[in-house]
Amino acid sequence: MATVINNGVPLVNGMLVAWADIVVLVGGVPVTGIVGVEYSDEQEIVNKWGAGRHPVGRAKGRITPAAKLILYQEEVQALQAQSPNGRLQDLPPIEIQVSYLPDSGIVVTDKIRNCHISSNARKWKEGDTGQEVELVLVPSHIEWGKAA
Repeated sequence: MATVINNGVPLVNGMLVAWADIVVLVGGVPVTGIVGVEYSDEQEIVNKWGAGRHPVGRAKGRITPAAKLILYQEEVQALQAQSPNGRLQDLPPIEIQVSYLPDSGIVVTDKIRNCHISSNARKWKEGDTGQEVELVLVPSHIEWGKAA
């Protein structure tokens, strides 16, 4: 049933997903020191030409996935402790799981598969009260919207 909000317009879709509704697992472990996650995939789709001025069809090519985690330094150090030499780039491939837990109770999970971490850097400046580390990931593919 729709809820009526202050301006008289019904809130048809109810409560939408917010950051507080997202749970991120790295290698099967829930991460609390996370401040951001980004992931996407892009597929090459091209027109195919034949007779006339307009395309006669389309073809699909590669799917290129990309992902990024933004973690507090303490979370990154916990990941580094799993590496035999401390380098994040030398960790075996990990799976990132992003689950959306809205008020509706319908959990949707995206899986970012076979991720290698390609960078590890720190950027400090005067006045900083903490360190957010951006980890660029190289995934093999993304499984979108798997219902739990």
